[in-house]
Amino acid sequence: MPRVCGVPALALPDDGRPHRGGRPRDPSRDGAIRSAILRVLAEEGYAALTMDAVATRAGVGKATIYRRWRTKSQLVADAVVSLGDEVMVLPDSGSLEDDLRVLMRWLVTAVNGPLGAATRSLLSAMAHEPQLRAAFHGGPMEHWHALFHQVWTRAEDRGEVRPGLAGTAIAATASAAILQRWLFGVEPVDQAFADEVLADVVLPLVDATCPLRR
Repeated sequence: MPRVCGVPALALPDDGRPHRGGRPRDPSRDGAIRSAILRVLAEEGYAALTMDAVATRAGVGKATIYRRWRTKSQLVADAVVSLGDEVMVLPDSGSLEDDLRVLMRWLVTAVNGPLGAATRSLLSAMAHEPQLRAAFHGGPMEHWHALFHQVWTRAEDRGEVRPGLAGTAIAATASAAILQRWLFGVEPVDQAFADEVLADVVLPLVDATCPLRR
């Protein structure tokens, strides 16, 4: 599966030499720090997130945080970008319907997890912090788009749908309804909703343009 990396790494470069105080950077702590960032965002929000709070949650010293990130925006943006690297085995069942069902259910799980909670807390900050906005669109959003686009492209290659359908508004309905309900809706986003969107919206639109698909 192709890895998506739409935004350069925002952590300070690590050339392997000792940092201030003569202690080398320990890469094994990065995961704990990023997890701490997401927990603080989800539970307390972006406004309440501080370098001290992250260091306490991660069980590291403040110097460890400042070796990696100089600002709060860099700290959060790097954590958001890293979420785009979550592993998803791209489905390849030979059926557009089956592949979309797997991918849409996976997206539901993703938005209901740490990424979803953290992103909701960042919505207001993204409006005036371009670095955070770029991190989200270049990380998770670009990753999701690449996965869905490949599923549609494979269906085109099989002759299951007409050429050029990938990237259209019809193809976008597979993820757009889930993301819209997650960000702006009041009802829960669950797998039943994903299945409903697939059966009642996506496939009928596909069939209208490809009447011989089934």
